[in-house]
Amino acid sequence: MSVIATNDFARAPSPEPPRARPRRRTRLGPGPAIPYGMQAGSLLLIVLWTLGSATGLIDPRILSAPWTVIGAFRQLIADGRLQEHFAISGWRALSGLAVGVVIGTVLAVIAGLSRWGEALIDGPIQIKRAVPTLALIPLLMLWFGIGEQMKIVTIILAVIVPIYIHTHNGLRSIDSRYVELSETLNLSRWEFIREVVLPGALPGFLLGLRFAVTLAWVSLVVVEQVNATSGLGYMINLARTYGQTEIIIAGIVVYAALGLVSDGVVRLIERRALSWRRTLSS
Repeated sequence: MSVIATNDFARAPSPEPPRARPRRRTRLGPGPAIPYGMQAGSLLLIVLWTLGSATGLIDPRILSAPWTVIGAFRQLIADGRLQEHFAISGWRALSGLAVGVVIGTVLAVIAGLSRWGEALIDGPIQIKRAVPTLALIPLLMLWFGIGEQMKIVTIILAVIVPIYIHTHNGLRSIDSRYVELSETLNLSRWEFIREVVLPGALPGFLLGLRFAVTLAWVSLVVVEQVNATSGLGYMINLARTYGQTEIIIAGIVVYAALGLVSDGVVRLIERRALSWRRTLSS
């Protein structure tokens, strides 16, 4: 009888260990993108501006109402002044940006691939980075006069630094194993630059380009308000003389729109060119 009881006890199933409660997954990333989320803050600012002007909380002598600025836009377009100044400013900014991007990229590649190049180039670039471009305007006026050359050179000097810094940093961040693999495969210098250097430095270059675009417009605003007879900066400066707040705001709105559009174009290029990356922004 005792044997049977012992066998029954041996056959009895052992109690199952308590199951651990599945841990709820915590979302650590920023989440999916919000449609038109980039424009939400700007739209909110415009709504507050409109409400403040409509209720009288904002003095029109300090900040003109949105509908007054729209009227100034219509008048400037009807007179042809906005198109004329816009074309001149756009040509100056794009010329300086194009030349500055080429010079900054070439200097970054030379300094990134050569110790002698770095020794000769990196120091002057770091000195230029510490000196605001706007502080050089008096000297540039003595060297190049007050014409178009001085304005474009000022934009070039402002653009070179971010392009060089970020491209050089991106290039130096390339994994050394790719360099060793290129040497093992006996790639030529040009093949190494095309297949390894340029793709590796592309993220840094595009980041520098975003800063460069912004600096080009900022520099343009300043140089066009110094001894200029044309351009959006001149139009704003002339409106300040006559106390035309609505024209000043119209010019600022154009600058802001140009900056946002330029940055948006670069961001679009960045998304297309770096679509292979998996980052928080993707």
